[in-house]
Amino acid sequence: MKDTTVKSPDAGFAPHSVSVEEVIATLATDLTEGLSSAEVERRLQEYGPNTLPEAKGRTILEAFRDQFANFLIILLLAATVLSAAIGEYLDAAAIAAIVILSAVLGVAQEWRAERALQALRSMMAPTARVLRNRRVEEVASPLLVPGDIVLLEPGQYVPADLRLADTKELKMNEASLTGESTQVDKDARSIVDLDTPIADRTNSAFAGTIVTYGRATGVVVATGAGTEVGRIAALVGKQEQEQTPLQRRMSGLGRWLGSAAIAVSVVVFAVGAVRGNDIVDMLLTAVSLAVAAVPEGLPAVVAVALAVGMQRMAQRHALIRRMSAVETLGSATVIATDKTGTLTKGEMTVVRVYLGPGEPVLDVTGAGYEPSGDFRRDSETIDPRRHHHLRLLLLASVLCNDAYLQQKDERWHVVGDTTEGALLVVAAKGGLTREALEAEHPRVAEVPFTSDRRLMTTLNERDFGYVAYSKGAPGALLPLCSQRQDGDATRPLEEEDKRQILAASDELAAAGLRVLALAYRPLEQRVAEEKLEEQLIFLGLAGMQDPPRPEVRDAVELSYRAGIIPIMVTGDHRATALAIGRDLRIARDGDSVLTGPDIDRLTDAELRRVVDQTRIYARISPEQKMRIVDALREKGHIVAVTGDGVNDAPALRGADIGVAMGITGTDVAKEAADMVITDDNYASIVAAVEEGRKIFDNIRNFVIYLLAANLGEILIIFAAVVAGTPVPLLPIQILWVNLVTDSFPALALGMEPADPDIMSRPPRPPQESVVTRPIALVLVIRGVAEAIAVLVAFLVWLYAFDRPEEEARTMAFATLVVAELLKAHGSRSLYRTIIDLGPFKNMYVVGATILSFGLLLLVMYVPPLPDAFEVSLPEPWEWLVIFGLGSTPLIVIEAMKLMPWVPTSEPKERRTRPRPAP
Repeated sequence: MKDTTVKSPDAGFAPHSVSVEEVIATLATDLTEGLSSAEVERRLQEYGPNTLPEAKGRTILEAFRDQFANFLIILLLAATVLSAAIGEYLDAAAIAAIVILSAVLGVAQEWRAERALQALRSMMAPTARVLRNRRVEEVASPLLVPGDIVLLEPGQYVPADLRLADTKELKMNEASLTGESTQVDKDARSIVDLDTPIADRTNSAFAGTIVTYGRATGVVVATGAGTEVGRIAALVGKQEQEQTPLQRRMSGLGRWLGSAAIAVSVVVFAVGAVRGNDIVDMLLTAVSLAVAAVPEGLPAVVAVALAVGMQRMAQRHALIRRMSAVETLGSATVIATDKTGTLTKGEMTVVRVYLGPGEPVLDVTGAGYEPSGDFRRDSETIDPRRHHHLRLLLLASVLCNDAYLQQKDERWHVVGDTTEGALLVVAAKGGLTREALEAEHPRVAEVPFTSDRRLMTTLNERDFGYVAYSKGAPGALLPLCSQRQDGDATRPLEEEDKRQILAASDELAAAGLRVLALAYRPLEQRVAEEKLEEQLIFLGLAGMQDPPRPEVRDAVELSYRAGIIPIMVTGDHRATALAIGRDLRIARDGDSVLTGPDIDRLTDAELRRVVDQTRIYARISPEQKMRIVDALREKGHIVAVTGDGVNDAPALRGADIGVAMGITGTDVAKEAADMVITDDNYASIVAAVEEGRKIFDNIRNFVIYLLAANLGEILIIFAAVVAGTPVPLLPIQILWVNLVTDSFPALALGMEPADPDIMSRPPRPPQESVVTRPIALVLVIRGVAEAIAVLVAFLVWLYAFDRPEEEARTMAFATLVVAELLKAHGSRSLYRTIIDLGPFKNMYVVGATILSFGLLLLVMYVPPLPDAFEVSLPEPWEWLVIFGLGSTPLIVIEAMKLMPWVPTSEPKERRTRPRPAP
């Protein structure tokens, strides 16, 4: 062919809205000859290879460096330097090890965006059949250019975005791109509007989708980054990972701790210097106090708690890919979920059967491809073996069918069209299988389905002659029928009968069902194929849908009870989405549906105004889904987004937490997500939310436990310096308590079971800190109670009993340790007493108490540790005093839980309650 100058297929080029001839002219190509090798080479230089661009990622060193931008980590580094400065090299090494461990755990999560892009690249077909130089060639997919003529066959992945030029009964599976559960009929002759959503562009085929039926020729109109998959890749790459709610809370807590530690240390040093204390001693005291103010084990304890949460979630079918996502789920206020495969089974199922005028609609039980279920009329079960009319309809469902039903790995699968698969399954529920019937009624001829006729007919042989079976759209099949089945007999099909049948079809369609009509015609002898679809006998209608998962209704109700708003964002049709939404109680009667074109007409401000009141979104594109997520987040929501297709990847990446489906999900979705649900079940997401809330409760409990302990230590030193008494605790004793005695109970608190009412509370406000003002009051009271108990022990032994400073410090040190250990039992819940919780319900706390107390005994009794820690051997009766004083904080904690005026719990803190399910 003669090469001509090609117009650049820029952003203004919309091949779906113009004729094939205009597309060919714009791209300067030829349907009969294709491009020449020279022109392909020139265009390859102009447009680049048909691959997705690789974004430059951060190096490991850069990712590791960024981990130290956390304020609490900076404080711990300062604590390391200060510990080394006062000669506590072992403590300095321990703190440094904690810092490095936290950084390594963070770096391990830094490559998700790159992996997501890599998964997108893998979707591009490795080879393609193209017409070049007047002959068909098989070329590598990256070598395709705009203007290439591509040939498509069943089973092939589309290698680039195409404007279809010729189609022969072409059907595409576009679920991974659009989220639509049913196969899409394509017609090259159609021309659609400029703003038509991707799912409705019947004259186009998109990279990464699959040909399931028929053949086609198409013109490449976009490659690489210019394809729909490429645009999604760009959206994924642009999404920057923001801090999770837990990271924001811990960062704020770190800044608060740092400011407090510096301020208290300066004040103590200044007061001591003014009182004439030794400057060096006061400097060491101030340094030790600063170290005491920072909970050295906090990052490690948080990491362990999150890791344990990950394991528990895995047992509940939720695999966490990013550790901080564990807690983020507990903050979720909105779950934006896809429909197909998440709320539904992703398996077309016949749920209604209509046998004709005067007959009630039969309900079909059972969901998905599992061939088990019943046919019911009101409360009566119908046996197809004794119901001639129903058996004939099921017989037609099997014999006028090209799909196969197979069992593999204990799951049933459909090979072929999912709509035909649904007909096979409903027939199997009536005891009719393809394998058995094909032997008895072999197919001898057929009139295949076409998008123009919307019909399919087969001719099957039987003992006394032949039978033609037909299925198709009710509006197309009904005019071909002259009779209708009525029980065991046939009757003429009157105009009133047709009106009633079409009304029944409309009623099923309004309920979100896809409707097929079935008919048959017995023949004594074989007739020509063009005469098979004459004088048919109407059998009935089959209404099918992708059925909701049965457990999702309870999960949706639990979501509402927990104050979490479930919304559906799908690429499916409006009627289907609304029907499923109402069935699952996500939407109420009267609720409207917001579609993709509706969203395009709204400004961002207008979308923010309506997003809180909308529960169902249909025919949504990837960009529109991102706008919905962004609008929700701008309204202050913590958004969990679920999805399984390529079209979901940008929203999964941009949400607070992305949840991908493990069974039906594409690699793209899984790599972009924070969490993967291994059973593709919405109920598992809600269970993971419960686990996330429990984890935050536990994190909050041990944070308060650690901070109260550190506050108590600060108050002890501060009070002694201000009063001019000897310091009750030495730096090594404070560090030992922080690194050893506190750590084990804190870890054990992270294993506390969930409170029974955890899913009856509203979500935590996103801006709420770990330590709220009411909880800060509780923290202060606990710290003061601990400081009083230790100071009493120290001052009584030092002044009342006139004991040496070492013995008084021993009493103070032991009382502090015992107080910490007993206080851990009261810290298991902010508002439930030990009796309510069960003293031995959390054996980890019991074990941590025994272990830590054993370590205290080692320090007291095993040489040379007593000398190293400058402690003496307590008398047996002194241990009674130690335990008596050490139990004071626990008594105060438990007493506070019984006082209604003390705001210790979330339910008491909040006045808002979750709104009921609709």
